[in-house]
Amino acid sequence: MAENLEVNEAANTLNDERARRLADRAALYEAGKNPYPEHSSVTDHAADLLVRYEGLANEEFASETVTVGGRVVAKRGQGKIMFLVLRDPSADIQLFCRVNDVEEESWATLKKLDLGDIIQATGVVTRTKRGELSVAPRELKLLSKAVRPLPEKFHGLSDKETRYRQRYVDLIVNEDVRETFRKRSAIISTFRRYMEDDGYMEVETPILQSIQGGATAKPFITHFNALNQENYLRIATELHLKRLLVGGYERVFEIGRIFRNEGMDLTHNPEFTTMEAYRAYSDLEGMKELAEGVIKAAATAVGLEGIIEYQGQQIDLFSPWASRSMTEIVSDVLGREVTLDTPVEELFAACAERGIETKPEWTAGKLIAEIYDELGEDTIVNPTFVCDYPVEVSPLAKRNEEDPRLTHRFELVIAGHEYANAFSELNDPVDQAERFAAQMAEKAGGDDEAMEYDEDYVRALEYGMPPAGGIGIGIDRVVMLLTNSTSIRDVLLFPHMKPEKGSKSGAAAAKAAQDSAAAGAASPFVTPAKPTLDYSKVVVEPLFEDFVDFDTFAKSDFRAVKVKDCVAVPKSKKLLNFTLDDGTGTDRTILSGIHDYYEPEDLVGKTLIAITNLPPRKMMGIPSCGMIISAVHAEAEGDETPERLNVLIVDDSIPAGAKLY
Repeated sequence: MAENLEVNEAANTLNDERARRLADRAALYEAGKNPYPEHSSVTDHAADLLVRYEGLANEEFASETVTVGGRVVAKRGQGKIMFLVLRDPSADIQLFCRVNDVEEESWATLKKLDLGDIIQATGVVTRTKRGELSVAPRELKLLSKAVRPLPEKFHGLSDKETRYRQRYVDLIVNEDVRETFRKRSAIISTFRRYMEDDGYMEVETPILQSIQGGATAKPFITHFNALNQENYLRIATELHLKRLLVGGYERVFEIGRIFRNEGMDLTHNPEFTTMEAYRAYSDLEGMKELAEGVIKAAATAVGLEGIIEYQGQQIDLFSPWASRSMTEIVSDVLGREVTLDTPVEELFAACAERGIETKPEWTAGKLIAEIYDELGEDTIVNPTFVCDYPVEVSPLAKRNEEDPRLTHRFELVIAGHEYANAFSELNDPVDQAERFAAQMAEKAGGDDEAMEYDEDYVRALEYGMPPAGGIGIGIDRVVMLLTNSTSIRDVLLFPHMKPEKGSKSGAAAAKAAQDSAAAGAASPFVTPAKPTLDYSKVVVEPLFEDFVDFDTFAKSDFRAVKVKDCVAVPKSKKLLNFTLDDGTGTDRTILSGIHDYYEPEDLVGKTLIAITNLPPRKMMGIPSCGMIISAVHAEAEGDETPERLNVLIVDDSIPAGAKLY
């Protein structure tokens, strides 16, 4: 109840403040003043002034007149002296405003300014008595009236969902976030320069494709009206880039967006950025040199050297990178030697023993790859090229001449995550056709991630493609590594988010705008911040003694638990794996099928309620010791009653282990 009162109070405060600012905006127009003028004359930036006048003495004034522009992020003082902090894209700088120095009209503007307003100030640089470098304005001009106040809670950065959804506000108030995206830009720029300096030509390939190829992933499908044809958004750029090698180019690369209709977690987003590069007359060793060179160059560009830290792990990024075979890593995690000659019965048994799901038709190569994915990859910390992939999981890689069951392929793994995938490219058209056919057989068997048969690509290979090395590098993950970011959403300016409750877009938004405008609303696209709920539509399932008797219910041990960590369970679209502090001093693991409603990082640090005396139950091979409590209801909509699930989140002041009665 107290939490609801706080939400309503905050909503009312926001609405009142916004209404007051809208009234100020209207008053400016009535007075003949435009709060959004077309012209501005900003000539200087805060960071440049801070450097240029570093040696200015206290109470000394520079002779130069400067004009700065930016957002007001702090304001204090009254009467005849006021201090403002102005934030521009380069830095913050103080405005030292004295009534006798500022034009009368500008002083009136100054007194009416709100936090968030964007202004222009013209004056001289000075250093105050207390040593703060400042601009002493003679003239101020309002460039943009902010009618919505900056949320106070953004200063605490406690609401990640709001940060991601309203990235523009996140960028306004958080220098570390702005710095992350400056570094992202520098990293991508370094990638591009490195490739061009190495003789690669940047090209562009189609995003809309008629055939699903170049990777094993579930695609997005869209309709091409002009051709009355279903198309895919590309899941890779590979096959088109290799066509260019057939055409005679020797070195090509593309930095671009890829789209895969799959789940979201800390390291996956449905649209992401990769760099793919292909080099004729090269091979896997050439791709190792490329990966190591370009990532080290990017790290240097953002000021890193030697041992770097990523999420609490020390990573030796700048020493030579190791190469290890997949079977060597699997042998280490199983504690005995494993090769492609290991009987499949032993491999099936090893999977079963560790809770790894398998299919009866899987071969030794596929089983070894599965064990590596589930157990081996997480053991790798320092940059390692994992080599010698089985042919069953590498449909586009060239076979190993010494053992045709293997391919010339590596994945670059750092801190338990894949950063790059590379091949000595397959250029035998007959072999390629056979592998496409095998993929089609898997698709017919229900694998919607399998590739389709690309007849034109096989035809291109029949004209002859030189031996080549190819690589794909995940730009977003590299940025995560080099900025020590927890989630991929921390390095995407506008990550994909679930729609806000009650939000409208497209035609629905246009209709809402018309209705709101007709009613005389100040801003037709803005919905009230105060939450509303039509309780007439809520249908809650009653609890009857027929389902749960009192004795059973009374035996359940309900405890407050703190979420120490939460991750998506690999190969599961619904399960989240919680690491919980239940007050006992030993971490508790509970799996919960709520990924449709929550992202893992949204729940880290929260206090939940769980039943803690249930016997362990294996889910996807992981023992789950308890149950997270959620509330489910249905909102009646015609003949349908779609479910809504809400995890029971309680006040953080409740200690871990507190028992519910």
